[in-house]
Amino acid sequence: MELFIQSVTPAADGVVALELAPPAGQPLPAFTPGAHIDLHLGNGLVRSYSLVNPPHDGGRYVVAVNLDPASRGGSRYIHDSLRAGQTIEVGGPRNNFELVEDAPEVVLIAGGIGITPMWCMVQHLETLGRRWRLFYSARSRSKCAYLADIQALEAARPGRVQVHIDDENDGRHVDLAAIVASVGPDAHVYCCGPVRMLQDFEALTASRPAGTAHIEYFAARQEAAVAGGFKVLLARSQRDFVVPPGKSILDTLLDGGIDVQHACREGVCGACQTGVISGEPEHRDAYLTPSELKGGKTIMLCCSGSKSAELVLDL
Repeated sequence: MELFIQSVTPAADGVVALELAPPAGQPLPAFTPGAHIDLHLGNGLVRSYSLVNPPHDGGRYVVAVNLDPASRGGSRYIHDSLRAGQTIEVGGPRNNFELVEDAPEVVLIAGGIGITPMWCMVQHLETLGRRWRLFYSARSRSKCAYLADIQALEAARPGRVQVHIDDENDGRHVDLAAIVASVGPDAHVYCCGPVRMLQDFEALTASRPAGTAHIEYFAARQEAAVAGGFKVLLARSQRDFVVPPGKSILDTLLDGGIDVQHACREGVCGACQTGVISGEPEHRDAYLTPSELKGGKTIMLCCSGSKSAELVLDL
């Protein structure tokens, strides 16, 4: 869909918020907390960003984009080129970070720009009158997006928000182990932030009751599989390809004229998820659940490879 950029405003040091709206009188697809949309950028890239505004604020989409110093062209383009009044092609919304609304308690752990899906969740939980806690950490206070709004909620009902600023604690990171230890077995705990934080979170929550720990990666968890040397058969289109060394399955198919939906190219957004009819995938994504990984019935084409000589895909 093509949306108007209503505004581009600073949300923190190095972070801009984009408010997107449809043409007059046209509805936007509904979304749930934790959802993201895909921005199709004018430089040919597609990037996924979490929605910041809550579902009841349904007449617009709002995303906040951090300028990554190691940007591969996505965040840099947004900061340098997008302005109010322009139009942009948007895909989605999709959600692989679903909020369990009726949990006895929801505990949210955000690191840096990982606050974006959490702020959406907090606003929704507040509307529902549900019990929640938020732990928000960042390197410096100037980089904390939506901090004033979050602190206003805390002032209205103290005891629900803890903010940890590394620069104000002699450079020490937040004590993630202590936070996880404070979460009861019936609560649902969510984490979004830098890769190292997420890896630590996964280790710390490994023994929690199944389905109560939720995680969302913004960046690749591991390198893409590009060893190649295997065949890919497309069951529906009746075509086959040999994936050469140095290329992903996705790039091989795109080069062969197969129109495959894709976005992040890092295995985090789910856009290129494809069914596997036979063969054994070599998973490298940060999207599929442990049971989906074990089942081997679906694959992220952008980053995963094959342990078998042949993969038959539902394409």
